[in-house]
Amino acid sequence: MRRFITCLLAATACLLSHSYNDYRGHNLDSLEREVGRWTPQDIDVASDGQLLALNRACRDLMLGYSQLNGDKCLFYARKALEISRRKGWVYADSDAYRYIGQQFYGREQFDSALVYYRKSMECVEQMAGGAVSVTNPEGYSEKEIDDQLSALYGSIGNVYNLMDSIPQAMDWYGKAGAIFEKYGWRESSSVLYYNIGETWVDEGNPRKAIQAYGKALQYARGDSLMVANAQKGLGRAYMELGKTGKALHFLHEADRYYSAHDKEEPVFTKENYEYMSAALIAQRKQILLMAGETVLILLMLLGILLLRKKLRRSRIEQTEVSEVLEETIREIRHPASAEDAPQVSAREKEILDLLAKGYTTPQIAGALVLSPETIKWYRKKLLVKFDVANTAELVNLAREYGIL
Repeated sequence: MRRFITCLLAATACLLSHSYNDYRGHNLDSLEREVGRWTPQDIDVASDGQLLALNRACRDLMLGYSQLNGDKCLFYARKALEISRRKGWVYADSDAYRYIGQQFYGREQFDSALVYYRKSMECVEQMAGGAVSVTNPEGYSEKEIDDQLSALYGSIGNVYNLMDSIPQAMDWYGKAGAIFEKYGWRESSSVLYYNIGETWVDEGNPRKAIQAYGKALQYARGDSLMVANAQKGLGRAYMELGKTGKALHFLHEADRYYSAHDKEEPVFTKENYEYMSAALIAQRKQILLMAGETVLILLMLLGILLLRKKLRRSRIEQTEVSEVLEETIREIRHPASAEDAPQVSAREKEILDLLAKGYTTPQIAGALVLSPETIKWYRKKLLVKFDVANTAELVNLAREYGIL
């Protein structure tokens, strides 16, 4: 169930120094009007200081629109590039190329995203090779270079992740993590390990996911949202292991934050609620299963007593009692029947068949020519319809019902 990953676009210090810091839409209109006043003739006669301010404004708009309007983000990124490429400002070039790549990433055009990420990487290599900084004649600091590199490493890792190239993704994530650790960038480290945890859950390895989510939680101290996200991840992973008690503990902890910020974090709030509902259903099934096993044990003990009593009778009677006991046990162990099977649509049947073959979400999406998000929705719908907690239970129950 591959999902779009939290983007590692910026590490810490460099972006915090920008003159325009509010990227939630405030002042974008006024900033856009300021940029719109510039004509090509004005740009041709402008001083370096004026061009630097215009380039910075274009990149602020690029960043401001990155989550609000992809087309505008691309427009202002390319407008910034028109200035920075002509002037040889490689840091600004790297910044713009990276955000162009991010827009292609968001549109699932991964090859194009990688092209622009590599262009950004070439600019960073020029920075490291001694390119002159427009604001500092001594060139770019090691921290500025590492800031750009870590963002690129994380973004490239995300692309390979969604392309199901997990070893390559982990290699790039490792490079980003080394830089985050070097400077003590805890928030970025928390995002990184949260991404890794999501990846391992989707890959069917909840134990590795728990290790990654645990690191995300350690690094998230002081950031309530990242603490809640890490707790949500731990709840999800423990649920995959069938440890519903632990799962509910972490999901309830996450819910404390999400419930207080439901309007600010609606996606996470909804996702956490769905996990809690699934965990409660799984817990109820476990309780019922334990009750059923208790009844089975009692019946077996009763059968043993009956058999002992029947030993005094003929062998025919003993055989009859044994057969009755075995039939009773079979009925308790295998209660599912075709009559009880939930109704599934043709599309749900197709997805069940591919899940049974071990297909991942991206593979199913490719086979059925649907988006990964649509396949995720169908999977969640099937889990609820069959009243199961994970894919393994879903496939097994579908087989018992004779659907597969």
